[in-house]
Amino acid sequence: MNIAIIPARGGSKRIPRKNIKDFCGQPMLAYPIKAALQSGVVDKVVVSTDDQEIAEIARQYGAEVPFMREPQLADDYTGTSAVIRDAIRQLQKLGWELKYCTCLYATTPLLNAKVIRDGFQQLLANTADYVFTSAKFSFPIQRALLLTESGGVMPFDPASIGKRSQDLAPAYHDAGQLYWASTETWLDTNKHVFGANSQMQVLPEYLVQDIDTLDDWHRAELLYKLLQQKHD
Repeated sequence: MNIAIIPARGGSKRIPRKNIKDFCGQPMLAYPIKAALQSGVVDKVVVSTDDQEIAEIARQYGAEVPFMREPQLADDYTGTSAVIRDAIRQLQKLGWELKYCTCLYATTPLLNAKVIRDGFQQLLANTADYVFTSAKFSFPIQRALLLTESGGVMPFDPASIGKRSQDLAPAYHDAGQLYWASTETWLDTNKHVFGANSQMQVLPEYLVQDIDTLDDWHRAELLYKLLQQKHD
């Protein structure tokens, strides 16, 4: 069985209740649930949460909540991999036979079924431990600037600040959307998402938006509406 696990705790600080806050007419959590169910490569969607309201909304949109996450795994310091490992173990105790698992973040309204499907196919076609979504930085990170304590400016990498953009290696960042791996890989603490044997599924920038602030939220809504107009 292939599953999607969506971590969705109730204690968001910067945007309160952001996992179920209305986003263009639906709870934010509804978007990754529906994308996973439409992908054709996910048999069941499981939401790992410590919050009863989130659990109820998850069920309304087709996800399952077979267990409630323990409070010690729902604080500000617990990493995603620990939450996924816990969910897999909980499901295995319930008798679920799991083969592949994708972690989808709850705040991913720009994620679509094709990206989930393509990520799974990329995992199957290679010997990677993990496949995760990423995006290319639009500006060379080697030419980044730092603000000094006195208010001045200094280059992050003095050796690169004077080089042409085309002479610098492109850099990428985690898109914060999905991570595919076998169940066995998820449970192996010696294998890491950003390890040498992982692969990136590179997405166009317009499909990537981190949502940590209200400005991020509004920008994501604008992108979502533009993408909807494109497909209408």
